[in-house]
Amino acid sequence: MIGYISDNLLIPILDFFYGLVPSYGLAIVALTVVIRIALFPLSAGSIRSARRMRIAQPVMQKRQAEIKSRYANDPQKQQEELGNLMREFGSPLSGCLPLLVQMPILFALFATLRGSPFADVPYLVNLKVLPADQIAAIEPKPFTSARHSIFVTENDHVPVIASLPGGTKIGTGENVQINLQTLKGESFDNVLAQFEEGKRFKPQWKVTKGDDIVQVSNDGNVKAITAGDATIEARIPGLAAKSGFLFIKALGQVGFYVDGAINWDIAILVGGFGLTLLASQALSGRGMPANPQQSTANKITPIMITGMFLFFPLPAGVLLYMVIANIFQALQTFLLSQEALPENLQKILDDQKAQKQPGLATATIGGSDRLPFEPKSGK
Repeated sequence: MIGYISDNLLIPILDFFYGLVPSYGLAIVALTVVIRIALFPLSAGSIRSARRMRIAQPVMQKRQAEIKSRYANDPQKQQEELGNLMREFGSPLSGCLPLLVQMPILFALFATLRGSPFADVPYLVNLKVLPADQIAAIEPKPFTSARHSIFVTENDHVPVIASLPGGTKIGTGENVQINLQTLKGESFDNVLAQFEEGKRFKPQWKVTKGDDIVQVSNDGNVKAITAGDATIEARIPGLAAKSGFLFIKALGQVGFYVDGAINWDIAILVGGFGLTLLASQALSGRGMPANPQQSTANKITPIMITGMFLFFPLPAGVLLYMVIANIFQALQTFLLSQEALPENLQKILDDQKAQKQPGLATATIGGSDRLPFEPKSGK
């Protein structure tokens, strides 16, 4: 499904924008904006739900405890009352559905930006070499890798897979051919031969694990030397992997610190991601009563997530998307924070703010701690 969305939705959109403005950096920005606008209704639902749950949660917890205590011996009535409570304030899980719906698109977008044309595409094949007298008892199971759309020119790309018809278990002394081919079975070499610049995208083969176990030739032919586990990599160069954009030296560049030097463009992107995430978190609490614990979490979370990208680096093109997406998210959060709340939630919010102000007493009725809008408890 991820590959289908990438090939049939995201890459055509990239092609369209690249045709308008021949810059892959601008194409990423335009793609990000289009996807965020398309997902606006879904993400808006999540933001609204999170905002409302943040206000209602203290009252809901109190009411839930009261219901469970009162109807401890009547499970049916307890479930009925808890259901009424959910209908009154909404379910905390309601904000998760929009996120789940958009996850396939976001995964496909992430996969698209990590692959061709923005970065080199690796195909990894894990092999298990067995002694010759054991391999005869193994039933061959053909191997096929995940597909990637490989750009050969700015306007031509083709889905390519790696395949091993006899499977990944081979015997010592055997020679097997790893095929890079289209979904229709055409050799990738034949595809490249149709383009003048095709030689630029010839795959580079190497053994990344077990170089004493197997050997691989420049055309993907593997020779098994001795028993053991090995990994073969075929890497196809990305068309725009070395293309720059604004201050970014190469969209396919990976790593904050490489070969003893700091990549300042990556550092700026990672820092920009952290700042925009922090801004989005701050805006999510706009208009809410002060909450020291929540405030601390809103500051620590962006730092932790940002720090991850220093140890688990991403291509510059992916970081560019994430910064633009965060800016869009912050704007969306700001706009939605201006919306009027339902009357019952507005009363809760007003009461919470009053309790945070020195000199103001908590609103009570008849000496109880029941909030003004809460229905009287049945006896």
